[in-house]
Amino acid sequence: MKPASFEYHAPDSVEEALGLLTEHGWDAKALAGGQSLIPAMNFRLARPAVLVDLNLIDELAFIRRNENGGGDGGPGPGGVRIGAMTRQRAVEKSELVAELAPLLTEMMPHIAHPQIRNRGTFGGSAVHADPASEIPAALLALDASCRVRGVEGERWVRAEEFFLGLFGTSLEPDELLIEIALPGPRELTGCAFREISRRQGDYALAGLAIRLTLDVKGRIQEARLAYLGVGGAPALAASAAAVLIGEKPTATVVEDAARTAAGELEPMEDMHASAAYRSRLVEILTREALATAAERASGSG
Repeated sequence: MKPASFEYHAPDSVEEALGLLTEHGWDAKALAGGQSLIPAMNFRLARPAVLVDLNLIDELAFIRRNENGGGDGGPGPGGVRIGAMTRQRAVEKSELVAELAPLLTEMMPHIAHPQIRNRGTFGGSAVHADPASEIPAALLALDASCRVRGVEGERWVRAEEFFLGLFGTSLEPDELLIEIALPGPRELTGCAFREISRRQGDYALAGLAIRLTLDVKGRIQEARLAYLGVGGAPALAASAAAVLIGEKPTATVVEDAARTAAGELEPMEDMHASAAYRSRLVEILTREALATAAERASGSG
């Protein structure tokens, strides 16, 4: 239960941190909240030769309304921007997040326990890219954008392109996630989050985040269904979304989409649940979340 030896650095600026990551390359690991990395190091599942602690970089901890006009290459005005080192508990309790990204407010209490969320960071969870983690799925559902910086400059990456697979992202070893931008609320749009776990705070056996947008006639104009805990990476169910587009969210359509999602995804099997059981959970949770999101989109829920 002790980590292998490592070299420790605690920079107080993004530039200094990037310099260290560039110098040490794949041997270095950035430390954010540490709620996933430190246990992995203690079990020696992770053995970074150099640890770059980001906790002194205050400029990476913020929650603010996005008033940018897209001049930095990011999304235009509207929505909320969350710094990578913002504590999960701060996101959970933020009135601005509740106003502009209510799906996050609904989702955050499902992450582990308050003690973990007090230290865990919003960006750290995204970069860790655990397939059973709630934050990556929510970012997919909300079509978030990730601001990434390296020594040679910055780039914006859509969440769909940021998450590559099991614990994998498009970050290069000499890059840092700086912030995440989430679009603001839209008319006739509703979101919902559902998951099921063996106990409160455990990893989800299956879960999903949904965003639905209706047109003025009550037909589904856009649908984003993002799943966690059912594969090697957070996943959008494109076929299930296609079933919904152009249709009114009737019980029959919702049921058809739920069955499609269960067949489209390929749940993993482990000591906690069989693949068949997870597929059944996908169907049930999809049906519940779709009904809730549709009610919220129409203004009746």
